[in-house]
Amino acid sequence: MGTPSRVVSAVAPPSSPLYTVRPAGAADVDGLLAIEAACFDTDRITRRSFRKLVEAPTAAITVASLPDGRLGGYTLLLFRAGTGMARLYSIAVLPEMRGSGIGTALMAEAERTAFARDRFLLRLEVREDNEGAIALYGRLGYRRIGRYLDYYEDHADALRFEKRLRGTGQSTAVPYYEQTTDFTCGPCCVMMALAHFRADYAMSPVEEIKLWRQATTVFMMAGLGGCDPHGLAVSAARNGLSASIHISREGSLFLASVRNPEKRRVMALAQEDFRRQTIAFDIPITYRPIDVAAIRAALADGALVIVLISAYRMFGQKVPHWVLVVGDDGRHLFIHDPWVEDRKHETHNDAANLPIPYADFEHMARWGREALRAAVVLRPR
Repeated sequence: MGTPSRVVSAVAPPSSPLYTVRPAGAADVDGLLAIEAACFDTDRITRRSFRKLVEAPTAAITVASLPDGRLGGYTLLLFRAGTGMARLYSIAVLPEMRGSGIGTALMAEAERTAFARDRFLLRLEVREDNEGAIALYGRLGYRRIGRYLDYYEDHADALRFEKRLRGTGQSTAVPYYEQTTDFTCGPCCVMMALAHFRADYAMSPVEEIKLWRQATTVFMMAGLGGCDPHGLAVSAARNGLSASIHISREGSLFLASVRNPEKRRVMALAQEDFRRQTIAFDIPITYRPIDVAAIRAALADGALVIVLISAYRMFGQKVPHWVLVVGDDGRHLFIHDPWVEDRKHETHNDAANLPIPYADFEHMARWGREALRAAVVLRPR
């Protein structure tokens, strides 16, 4: 399509239903065009485009149908194959129906539709001067993530918003902890598992650093570094858990991107020491990647699973990252991600109990050019 998304929407829900929210069909094209003409002077969607979109598998149009047969508003979602994201391309409500709650109802249905298609992120753009829509998105839990200059045909700027979707969700008894450094994601996953399995265990920054010191094997550019699966498993065992390791290959890990030979030597020696300690702690190692089916089986058996992912699909950085898998609903794995993206105004609600579709999880659960896969399965001893 080539034109940017536009937003005109209502903000207050009605006291009684004045409309029916439903999927759009080919018979709704005239009504959709009437909304376009009433709401927009530029960037209008054409009849030809609407006719294609109501049938397209990569789009979903939802309408609010009024008692007199007219359409009071619509939303248009676009889905990009191979991603966990949906985009709200357009939402519009007839001027005379604004304030009736149609905008809120359409947004709720758009979120349900996106989640039903295994999307866990919904993004949108809105004119910077559209105060009503911006207020609505704030109330619905969307956060601002960026700005586009000269975005619309009339050269107006656009703000970008995003929300992580949860559907009806599922609760978990596993406590959540946000990492307080850039390099302690793995130890924080161990700490959350310890707090879940041990009633006497209290999470804290002191414990976070203690576990990191027990498990760290990897240099970062500035010197401090992260952890490999052997170190995480040994740290968990030292603190009273039963651990097993699943990894895609033998040998030292994370060395390919390290150019300094001294750092490579130290990392290799540290990892060799942890591999020896796995024998002392009777930690089994399986040199075969753990897949979603095996993770689900472990969860069903009462375990928690720490998994290595590429952070690129989560927050756009090409770095290795550890998350804790805490639940499964038959379509998604639920994770506690210890990283909270403060620059995007995220909170714990954005990172805890986050649903990831199985296919998306399979794609993100690997790291680097070699597609390294690693996991640590934790159980009470």
